[in-house]
Amino acid sequence: MTLEDRSADGRARLVLVEAAYDSPLVQELVAEVQAEYVQRYGGPDETPLSPAEFAPPGGAFLVALLDGEPVGTAGLRDHGDGDVELKRMYVRAAHRRRGHARRLLAAVEERALALGHRRLVLETGQMQPEAVALYRSAGYGPIAPYGHYADSPHSIHLAKVLATG
Repeated sequence: MTLEDRSADGRARLVLVEAAYDSPLVQELVAEVQAEYVQRYGGPDETPLSPAEFAPPGGAFLVALLDGEPVGTAGLRDHGDGDVELKRMYVRAAHRRRGHARRLLAAVEERALALGHRRLVLETGQMQPEAVALYRSAGYGPIAPYGHYADSPHSIHLAKVLATG
């Protein structure tokens, strides 16, 4: 899957491509987001993950490229009962505040629908106010806590219905 977001002059700028979770490029970006978690929370995200969870038919992992340079990631893993979970949503610091995260999130939602999921769920934290603001402005609302950080007072659990039926 490749999605392109063209600039005003029609030139391809942001390209989203699927990649394997265990690929070197994805692992480089995951290491960066984990380093950011260490900085913000004092430790990495310890949610157990397997590369197979991000593979079709239930999952996917996207890399955002800006003029060929990797600028962000987002993964989808099947959460059961029509839900899919967003993991490792990340935009490199030098590329933030330019709308890339919003476009990446929209592409992830489109991919989730294409995979047959009806709702996207996620867990983020209070130390990521930018992410919380993005998700809430995109229509995500609170849900019951789940997963590895269900009992953490610092976690925020959100979801958005992508399709009805």
